[in-house]
Amino acid sequence: MIHFVGAGPGAVDLITVRGQKLLETADQIIYAGSLVNPQLLACAKEGCRILDSAGMTLEAVVAAMEEGEGQGWMTVRLHTGDPSVYGAIREQMDILAQKGIAYDVVPGVSSFCAAAASLQAEYTLPGISQSVIITRMEGRTPVPDKQKIADYAAHQATMVIFLSASLLDGLQAELLRGGYAADTPAAIVYKASWPEEQTYTCTVGTLAETARRHAISKTALIVVGKVLGPAYDRSLLYHPAFTHGCRQAAPEDQQYGDHIGQETEP
Repeated sequence: MIHFVGAGPGAVDLITVRGQKLLETADQIIYAGSLVNPQLLACAKEGCRILDSAGMTLEAVVAAMEEGEGQGWMTVRLHTGDPSVYGAIREQMDILAQKGIAYDVVPGVSSFCAAAASLQAEYTLPGISQSVIITRMEGRTPVPDKQKIADYAAHQATMVIFLSASLLDGLQAELLRGGYAADTPAAIVYKASWPEEQTYTCTVGTLAETARRHAISKTALIVVGKVLGPAYDRSLLYHPAFTHGCRQAAPEDQQYGDHIGQETEP
């Protein structure tokens, strides 16, 4: 059996309970060494075979999985964050399915969630942004048409940009070209949740300069949007004049609550 496990964003205590239990009982762990905190491997049992996939090809990873199956081992394929976000797991799962090898996926805490926690930010603020766009800058790996940074910037939603810390001059230009104003709040979060985590607040117009000043060129997320600013509307969910399926507005609040919304589920 192959278990694809999300290691979480970096801090060893942010892996899920299920993921940790699988690590503790695995006969083989294949981990993304360039991104996963190696301290997570301390819970591996004695005799567990541990492979760093940073220098391996897809074919080599699958071969190791097949070897483990032949030995009757339980294998954990340990990916950073949540495996569904830039985890390259689909190609692995398809090959395993073709070979008749059973697998499952254990979700993890994504670094984009850890970045919000580091910034003490909420990505979805009433009146500001109700959508979060997770994307990356086009580099050596192409991006499909209509999914470029400038295309998404036109929506003015919150953006969390992966795999782009070394491309910030181009990223900044694309964000501006897409419609973000130069003074739009932004932030760089280096190694969210790791002991060496650093956060730098800036603007779209100063992204590249900020990264250069702090020597950030990898392992960082870029957050862009007005949710990082001070303004937002009050949530209706907890407003005293807003009736929904779990709470009836008090009669004395109705006089100023008519404009807030209709009776509905939250």
